[in-house]
Amino acid sequence: MKTFHLKEIAELEKNFRRNLINSITGFKPLHLLATQNREGNPNLALFSSAVHVGADPPLIGLVFRPLTVPRHSYENIRATGYYSLNHVPISIIQQAHQCSAPYPANVSEFTVTGLHEEQSLEYPIIYVKESPVKIGLQWVEEYTVQANGTIFMVGKIVEIIMSDEVISKDGYVDLQALQITTVCGLDGYHSTQKEMRLQYAKIDRESEKISWNYGT
Repeated sequence: MKTFHLKEIAELEKNFRRNLINSITGFKPLHLLATQNREGNPNLALFSSAVHVGADPPLIGLVFRPLTVPRHSYENIRATGYYSLNHVPISIIQQAHQCSAPYPANVSEFTVTGLHEEQSLEYPIIYVKESPVKIGLQWVEEYTVQANGTIFMVGKIVEIIMSDEVISKDGYVDLQALQITTVCGLDGYHSTQKEMRLQYAKIDRESEKISWNYGT
């Protein structure tokens, strides 16, 4: 058993510390963040920081690294107010990974990787055509984390594009059926396997005992 204390963590070799802290929290959702600037030039970046913020209104949070260098995705969102998160299926994982490379602003990751743009019919939003679940968002607000300068951005879902065949009667989306990829750390990509669904956890008020009710 290995124990790392704060002083030891701070003294770790840079890449080791980066991989350790990025993977210690476990599996994370993986998305391609699609944006475009005011001239309509597209950008595609790989993100694993998306988090549910609320369902009413429907909000998703996203973490951006400090603006110490150009952040094309962030700049495009602030310029236009719109962006999209696109789930990554196993079939395009290598192209998606390549989007993490630091291409200059005038180079389209769509062109480099061979992925294709898909334009929303209602909003100034572009999607990744190959993605089976596309989420269109509008910028709402953001906060700077004072501890390290990262930015937590909150966006409102304005559009969802996906097959209705993987949506259950209660709204649950079966991402496993779509072969969606997840990530651990910065470059450990994993497929998923659903073990079970459980009903909403409740307490029997009379006996104060747990009732185990399994879902589908």
